[in-house]
Amino acid sequence: MGRGRAKAKQTKVARELKYSSHDTDFDALQRELSSDSSPGNGHEDQDDNEDPYDDGYDEYRR
Repeated sequence: MGRGRAKAKQTKVARELKYSSHDTDFDALQRELSSDSSPGNGHEDQDDNEDPYDDGYDEYRR
């Protein structure tokens, strides 16, 4: 119980996002997407051949 107020708030926010008109600055978006000064994808320290899901622990270690 007690979710009524939280759910109403979420519904209100969702409606505002869905039905409000946003002024999008497409020029700024284009500059941001096409800039070459970005540092990359944020995974510079990761090797290309390294398993991204390896946590460093062996399951079968005895």
